[in-house]
Amino acid sequence: MTTRSAVRPLSAQTGVTLTFTVSGVLFASFVSRLADVRASLHLTNGHLGLLLLSSSVGSVAALPAAGRVVERWGAAGAVRAGAVLGTVALVLAGFGATVVDQPWLAAVGLFGYGIGFSLWDVAMNVEAAEVERRVGRTIMPRFHAMWSVGGIAGSVVGIPMAAASVPVIVHLLVVAAVVLAFALRGTTTFLPYAGPDAPTSAASARSAWTEPRTLAIGLLVLTFGAVEGSANDWLTLAVIDGYDAPHWVGVAGYSVFVVCMTLGRWVGSRALDRYGRVRMLWVCAVAAVVGILVTVYAGHLAPALAGIAIWGLGAALGFPVGMSAAADDPVRAPARVAVVSTVGYTAFLCGPPLLGWLGDHVGTLDSLLVIAVLMVPASVAALAARPLAMRPTSTAAGTHAGGQAEGRPEGRPEGRTGRRADGRADGYGGGGLGDRPDISDVSRRRDA
Repeated sequence: MTTRSAVRPLSAQTGVTLTFTVSGVLFASFVSRLADVRASLHLTNGHLGLLLLSSSVGSVAALPAAGRVVERWGAAGAVRAGAVLGTVALVLAGFGATVVDQPWLAAVGLFGYGIGFSLWDVAMNVEAAEVERRVGRTIMPRFHAMWSVGGIAGSVVGIPMAAASVPVIVHLLVVAAVVLAFALRGTTTFLPYAGPDAPTSAASARSAWTEPRTLAIGLLVLTFGAVEGSANDWLTLAVIDGYDAPHWVGVAGYSVFVVCMTLGRWVGSRALDRYGRVRMLWVCAVAAVVGILVTVYAGHLAPALAGIAIWGLGAALGFPVGMSAAADDPVRAPARVAVVSTVGYTAFLCGPPLLGWLGDHVGTLDSLLVIAVLMVPASVAALAARPLAMRPTSTAAGTHAGGQAEGRPEGRPEGRTGRRADGRADGYGGGGLGDRPDISDVSRRRDA
């Protein structure tokens, strides 16, 4: 087993990548069997939507407390708790939906999965931000790209499972066991946790909801979350209804979106280091607007698919960059990431029914235009994503959920590891990592 002193950012990066990937696998595995859930419970599309809403309610309800859990247990402990709860609850949902045919039990399971997902999501984003800071270059979008890769993998496995009529409960049991094993293994390489600093944690919990920058980043994540979430929920139907296309073409259109968004997240990391957060967020906002407009007004399927590809690229960076920005100060990262996630995930909770209502009045395809309008406030909120200028820490420097002291004091030369008041090296259990540039320094110079 990896010892606390042996953990390095590269090992932690591998662990975070693993936890992001298997989270996507778990989510997509259940989504791939929704048709079986609907058939087993004899639900209409509207009733299925209400069932799925229980997961969103659980997720949003748990988000405000997720930051405190991360501060108390550390990122690794919170991911483990979220993974256990999420996998067990999703199996319960499958059992309720397809074995005993009880919608209420399926809803309870999905509600529990939503809570587990929130703990897991906030914790792995906090850890990812700290790893990014330690590595010294932008890698957060690549972690989110791996969530998408995991989602694709879960869907690919789900297709033959559904085609072979493998019972949903068997499918979910196997996937849950594999996902839980890999998630727990990934957390063993997380950066060591030094324990919470009580005064800092209390101040962080009190202040995060009153910080204008944190709320602006939440607005950024909400708007870009709507760009991504609207495609997840409505793009397939928009292509089918708007272009009178067969079902498989609608699925193919959505696949183009996912592939381009994943590609944008992977290659966008270098662009963020080169051009800075704000410029790249503006580029993404423009790309999202152009992509949506082309998708809606193309008139023919081929150029519409090109618009979908541009839309996917535009959706790539907003969400992960928002998470990185929320975690710029490692001391307050858990509380701020929880606030940003709570605000941002509102898009996934409220977006589908609002677009559905609008689609009933103007058509599914035309309803997507409202998402393009959201890029106006997104462009303004992008200014809040400028990296924080870290201030000198006091002699009683607090510790982050991963154990790092509050930033590098101004004037400390890069290439040296600072010392805390107790004489220990600041950061995750020491380890001589001061020779790596702080990612905030790199991005701040670009966004200046």
